[in-house]
Amino acid sequence: MGNDLMKEAREMKDELVGWRRALHQIPEIGTHLPKTVEFVTERLEEMGIPYEVYEDCSCVTATLGNGGKCILLRGDMDGLPIREESGEPFASVNGCMHACGHDFHATSLLGAAKMLKAREKELKGTVKFIFQSAEETFEGAAAAVKHGVMENPKVDAAYASHVFGSLPTGTVIYGIREMASVYGFRIRIQGKGTHGSSPETGVDPINVGVHIYLGLQELISREIAASQEATLTIGHFDAGSAANIIPDSAILEGTLRTFDPDVRKYIISRIHEIAESVAKTYRASVSIEVLSDVPTVVCDEAFMHMVENSLRELDPTIAQSADMHLMGSEDFAVYSEMVPSMFCAIGAGVEDKSKWTGQHNPKILFNEDALPLSSALYVKVALDWLEANQ
Repeated sequence: MGNDLMKEAREMKDELVGWRRALHQIPEIGTHLPKTVEFVTERLEEMGIPYEVYEDCSCVTATLGNGGKCILLRGDMDGLPIREESGEPFASVNGCMHACGHDFHATSLLGAAKMLKAREKELKGTVKFIFQSAEETFEGAAAAVKHGVMENPKVDAAYASHVFGSLPTGTVIYGIREMASVYGFRIRIQGKGTHGSSPETGVDPINVGVHIYLGLQELISREIAASQEATLTIGHFDAGSAANIIPDSAILEGTLRTFDPDVRKYIISRIHEIAESVAKTYRASVSIEVLSDVPTVVCDEAFMHMVENSLRELDPTIAQSADMHLMGSEDFAVYSEMVPSMFCAIGAGVEDKSKWTGQHNPKILFNEDALPLSSALYVKVALDWLEANQ
């Protein structure tokens, strides 16, 4: 059956490429993806698959099957606020970009939906699809869960995959503790604005921010063992509007990523302690806002071994490895915390390795030869899991 699925998926390649390029040209960000939702629902209508749209968060769900156990297949579909520089003839020109391959994911899931629709009467249970928004902002999965995506029918397992432009095409990697948790935060520093010529009459929030920044960096280098795998990044520091004005306030935004919940809890408490004590030392005040709070992507070991077998049956030439363990984060973790789950990374590196870049790069390229494998793997995993758990 596996070879037949790959053959069928490869025969769909031109259609998959067309869908992917259409989506690539209309990237949208966050929880408002009207053009993307329209494209996905039009394809589902053509396939005769009923669907539901969660309007306020631009998620699309669809269901196929015959009762019994239910597996959720997830494909995210939001882009990034990056101006594309890939040089592709179908590049986006709207100021946003699919620089993380979510156009690939939505396309692959559409391909899987088409293949599973043709096999609906043979399904040993139910397959639920979620075309999800706002993975990049870590909002989409939580919003879908709030809308009830894990119920009616109740979801018993979940699977997703992610393409990587710096992994050889024809490679699939996975693991148990695959991707780190992420805690995103915003520190607002309230000082007292004044003229740059008389700093003693004000409270400089930039000075406070610099000291907070240095204190947070020393958390990782002096309070956390290297073996505990934690990283803390301040990626946004905003203050002031002119060279001769000490501003009234400043903002720092950052992320903490780790695999250990105890380490995570400790560092979060220290972020608060450092920010508050430093601000007090320099006569300012702070408030801290949580921007994101997503757990570690943890995969089910039995599910992982099933996928290993599924891959061998699908195509024995696929290079597979169980060493996926990345500091990056994924809101698929929201599902993996609720039900046994599996998450695979699929290689989509172009032939010219000199053009490989990391995700979120304006020049990133993805090899469309990976599309049939991505679609076929969704199908094979769903069929095998339902067969094993009927």
